[in-house]
Amino acid sequence: MGRTSRRKRTTTANRAIAAAAALILGGGGLVAVNVYASAGEGGSGPAPGQDRGAARQMSTIDCPDAGIALPDVPDRARPEVDRELAAMDTQITDAYRQFADRKERIARDPALAENAVLGPLRSKRSASLDRIGIAVERAAGARPQGLDGLAGCSLRADDEEDGQGGGDGGGQDPAESAEPGQGEGQDGGGRQDGGEGDEQGQQGNGPEASDFVDIRSVQPNVDRPRNRRGASRGTFTTDCGRNENGKFNPDNVIAAPGVSNGAHHMHDYVGNQATDAFAGDDDLAGGETTCRNQGDRSTYYWPVLRLQNGEDENDVDADGGGKDQNTGEIQTPSQVTLRFVGSPAGKVTAMPRFLRIITGDAKSFTNGDANANASWSCTGFENRQLADTYPICPEGSQVVRSFAFQSCWDGQNTDSANHRTHVAFAQDDGRCPAGFRAVPQLVQRIVYDVPPGPGFAVDSFPEQLHKPGTDHGDFINVFDDRLMKKVVSCINGGRKCR
Repeated sequence: MGRTSRRKRTTTANRAIAAAAALILGGGGLVAVNVYASAGEGGSGPAPGQDRGAARQMSTIDCPDAGIALPDVPDRARPEVDRELAAMDTQITDAYRQFADRKERIARDPALAENAVLGPLRSKRSASLDRIGIAVERAAGARPQGLDGLAGCSLRADDEEDGQGGGDGGGQDPAESAEPGQGEGQDGGGRQDGGEGDEQGQQGNGPEASDFVDIRSVQPNVDRPRNRRGASRGTFTTDCGRNENGKFNPDNVIAAPGVSNGAHHMHDYVGNQATDAFAGDDDLAGGETTCRNQGDRSTYYWPVLRLQNGEDENDVDADGGGKDQNTGEIQTPSQVTLRFVGSPAGKVTAMPRFLRIITGDAKSFTNGDANANASWSCTGFENRQLADTYPICPEGSQVVRSFAFQSCWDGQNTDSANHRTHVAFAQDDGRCPAGFRAVPQLVQRIVYDVPPGPGFAVDSFPEQLHKPGTDHGDFINVFDDRLMKKVVSCINGGRKCR
């Protein structure tokens, strides 16, 4: 989804919002917060005489992730399986909307959840899972085991334990992308979910005051693997802009190819301009690129970041925007750095053309942190990293989100059924797991000049409540062979190249 026009807000005007959106800190603790509920989020305060805690007892829908549960899908069955998985995401989105509209009634009458939300959702998921089973059986001769157990969903409270707290986001370290004197790691500042929303009593689907932490209260937590003898110490940086031209859409050509609005949230795109849900390898190979080096036609995309200031963006009535509970002004990054780095354990080999990598988990709030890889910080404080809370940066400091992508490849496949098992993260000692080889590691650093305080959030699936741990990045390698050879040569030779 492209945009033909958008409002411009000056830095001075952005800072002025801080008076309404800033988090007030005293003695290191939260005192008050005023985060606007975005248009389209709906909801209101509890009914007269009703306890607010009871009204907010359940906050979202928790469903098993069928995509992660299907690591092996025959190639012939993948298109149909991908369509059904995307349909299941839409089913959850629709069910979440039904739940949100009835949240207060469900708090008073829990049976309503089963009758109006969970029961119908289970029936739709069962039908989709059955079609997945038939498609796989038709292609492979055997039906996947355990599909029936993935149909049921439940309601969960925002402050339920989900395995994310203080997690290390997959143990990855984007330190190679930091500015001199700064480091980047993956440790969280601890979850504090269950906040009350804004002081006006409005309730949306996040974020909450407890999703934010003052970066100054976080201790340095970067832990970089030590370079071994023979490490590849060079870097290659590609300049593809900051999405100044405003290329957005809510598709996900990796996870939901051929499905419009497969992400249910809006993405920023830099690099390849042909990227949408229907782009195949040939489309990408022939696409225009925003990258300065025309040998790089790769696709780089990530969820947009929005100000939660009550102002509408022009996608307020569109899929991926307001229709999917993502509202507020989209922010263009002030800086985007795309850097490929080496391995601390040895040399790297060329990554194959059209290699697809997803890092992080867009559903980590309900899935837990097994695949999470979010990393948040502030300029000047990048030796302090947050995995599951947003940073509150002091005046003069900007918000930083970092992605250190998987750096080990299985040597055969450019994708896999669950879009994960063909690549892997290096082990703690920097070596790749058995059967994998080191390739240039993409490290992204995205900086935003937003007002100090808790007035922003990334887009997410509606039921993920805009949690910071759901942040993720996507990459499709469309380097030409000549440029990829240069990348490998620079990294293995210890040079800094562009």
